[in-house]
Amino acid sequence: MPFSSIDNKLSLGFSPCPNDTFIFHALVHGQTGAESPGFGEAVLADVETLNEWALAGRLDVTKLSFHALGHVLDQYVLLMAGSALGRGCGPLLVAREDFSPAALPRLTIAIPGRYTTAALLLQMYSPVALTTKVMRFDEIMPAIVAGEVDAGVIIHESRFTFQEHGLLLLQDLGAWWEQETGFPIPLGGIAARRSLGKEKIRAIDRCIRASVSSAFASPEAGLPYIRQHAQELDDKVIKDHIGLYVNPFSLDLGEEGVAAVREFLERGIRLGLFPQHPFALPLTSKEL
Repeated sequence: MPFSSIDNKLSLGFSPCPNDTFIFHALVHGQTGAESPGFGEAVLADVETLNEWALAGRLDVTKLSFHALGHVLDQYVLLMAGSALGRGCGPLLVAREDFSPAALPRLTIAIPGRYTTAALLLQMYSPVALTTKVMRFDEIMPAIVAGEVDAGVIIHESRFTFQEHGLLLLQDLGAWWEQETGFPIPLGGIAARRSLGKEKIRAIDRCIRASVSSAFASPEAGLPYIRQHAQELDDKVIKDHIGLYVNPFSLDLGEEGVAAVREFLERGIRLGLFPQHPFALPLTSKEL
């Protein structure tokens, strides 16, 4: 069932990671300068929790992995603002030992959620059957270090700290995607329930774009809010994280961003993971 909200306000969910709190700070605090479509109090949750909620249709507006988006296009439409998509920012496959690609099928590899983009990228990179273990993203590096798993796909702030844990990079999955397709890697986006209707959805998109613009204009304004929710509190890690995942695609996906998302979803179709015709409905709010 959808989350109930006071006075029929829109339910909104995003992750506590710095890129999302940076993007949504102005919106949450009523500082966008744009007319609000009527959001209730935001819910912050791990991206895989948000993915599972999206599959259950629990939020009106939600951050989700593009992997999860492929499963819910009948219920949700992708907004043009708020996405995490870019170059040099993909998930990393790391381990304690320098395993070769040929060794991957005999390893146990931690993934940060069944419906994450990271999980699907690993499957695309190594289409042979792999043994995976689903873990919360912030538990993966400690599990590798402790020997509970052989390797893991890390996301978010872990990208900047894995070497401090004595871990080695086996493959930058985002770099592999870029070399394979020529597109930036689509990590996560913001989706709105289709039943809200075109006008409401486009108003939501405008409000999120205004929040991103506000963050770019005054990047220091949201730091207390960002630090409040960040896994890593080091200011440089937070700054690097935001700089990597928030970029012009976050303001507007544009033609290249939408093409990258379509390519990602089409490859998922070829792996048999999504419905054969996920584009029967408009993919983005711009196409409504």
